[in-house]
Amino acid sequence: MAVSQITPETNGVRYGLLTAGGMVLYFLLASLLQLTGRIEFSYLNAVILTIGICMAIARYRRYRHNRMPYLHGFGTGIITAIVASVAFGFFFLVYAVINPSLMEQLRASDLFGFDLSVTICFLAILLQGGMSGVIISLVAMQYFKSPDHMPMQGIE
Repeated sequence: MAVSQITPETNGVRYGLLTAGGMVLYFLLASLLQLTGRIEFSYLNAVILTIGICMAIARYRRYRHNRMPYLHGFGTGIITAIVASVAFGFFFLVYAVINPSLMEQLRASDLFGFDLSVTICFLAILLQGGMSGVIISLVAMQYFKSPDHMPMQGIE
């Protein structure tokens, strides 16, 4: 992709797929270490998501020569989170079909009960990733916004 074609959407998709790759690698490592049944380790995916969103916003800001519109950065972060969540959710679906014992481990933890299905897990991944992505993007944009962004100036 040529540098001149960077938009919030293309940047978000690119970093969303890279972030999903990091989440998949972490999940596979946790699976090898038999840690997939411990729900608390799944929250490290939020750390990976945070890193991916911040990298995407920072790249777009560098491309815009530190003059990035606020909503462009915010949109980049949200698109990154949604793409990463959807890609990781589909990976989880495939992995749960290949390794059905994963769902048994999650059901045995009794946090969700016996009603837990692969579809519910997929939807939970999308919801957690999307909502976390919006919040992370909002917080990250407080750091990455343009230095001249002063919306209240001139209102006095």
